Amino acid sequence: MKKISFLALLLSLSVVLWNCAGKSEEEKAKEEPKNGLEALQKIADEAEKMSKEGPKETVDPKLLKELLPADADGLKRKEASSEKTAAMGFGVSTAKADYSDDNGQSIDVEIVDVAGTGVALMGMAAWSMASVDKETEHGYEKTTEYDGHKAFEKYNSDSKDGEISVLVANRYIVNVRGNGVGIDKIKSVLGDIDLNKLADLK
Repeated sequence: MKKISFLALLLSLSVVLWNCAGKSEEEKAKEEPKNGLEALQKIADEAEKMSKEGPKETVDPKLLKELLPADADGLKRKEASSEKTAAMGFGVSTAKADYSDDNGQSIDVEIVDVAGTGVALMGMAAWSMASVDKETEHGYEKTTEYDGHKAFEKYNSDSKDGEISVLVANRYIVNVRGNGVGIDKIKSVLGDIDLNKLADLK
């Protein structure tokens, strides 16, 4: 049942991502899945490939915590934490911090190490296997690159809520979420995280 539920989750993620995907560049068209089922197969193949490489030890979450910004572009850090969990042979290390002010602005930063575990990685960063480019009168969402890493960005200009997720070294996922702030502020906070140092952690 767990396996069926997981496949159903991946299928749902794939269909959502590919339904909102825009047209890709002509030279990339042949390489990308044509529909949700092909996207699911690509995700499953990648997850299997990662699993065959064998489990890797996640890094000490305290090392991830050290990479969290002291402040978020002027917003004070209210809380920071780190933890490491493991179950059924899979391990995850997480560090996160909350930043806010008295004017309703807040930003959450999370750094996760799934140690290249295919199931966990594809579940948390399924967008890394898709091409998304959607825009409405209220905002946008798109897959992109940030400092050479695969990334997903979305923003609602009405509510001023948004987030940027970055996949680093095929094992670390960096999420920066903002509420009541501009996308430039979110990008500024992401810029304060040393992704090169993160990629070098073992």
